[in-house]
Amino acid sequence: MMKTLNAQLAIRAAHPADTEGMRALLNEIIRVGGTTAITTELSPDEMRDWFISGESVVSCFVAVDSDGTIVGFQSLSTYGNLPVGWVDIATFASRSRHQSGVGSSLFPHARAAAIRLGFTTINASIRADNASGLAYYSRMGFETYLVEDGDPHAQGHVFKRIHKKLTLAPR
Repeated sequence: MMKTLNAQLAIRAAHPADTEGMRALLNEIIRVGGTTAITTELSPDEMRDWFISGESVVSCFVAVDSDGTIVGFQSLSTYGNLPVGWVDIATFASRSRHQSGVGSSLFPHARAAAIRLGFTTINASIRADNASGLAYYSRMGFETYLVEDGDPHAQGHVFKRIHKKLTLAPR
């Protein structure tokens, strides 16, 4: 049964102490499959490097339930070959909180951080078979600008990806 979003959900910046909670959430998503191009569970060091405090991480916010459980997180990073002024976004929500508004609660914080840090565009790269991810980013105002046949970094797996962008209003 899906839990509904409640008033006890807190959004805050992620910190290294969140590593295990975020890792448990993401590794469950990876094990279930079908929504992320990440195909191998992450170690604590990889979790921190990719989403919390690595060189390419711009910001990361967590959604924490009233009992202290991390139920989602959203990270901005500058991995890859993005154009100047662009930043990547990655969003993950607990399987039990899917479609509960976790991502929608996180997004204003990530968007504000991107604007504050001077980025002009947020890029989202979503597996083409991830209908809920595609719908989420469309609801947030992202528009498709590229469809890619496969991801050469998918560790032997090839996923068709849809790239969406959100142009941020200038200051």
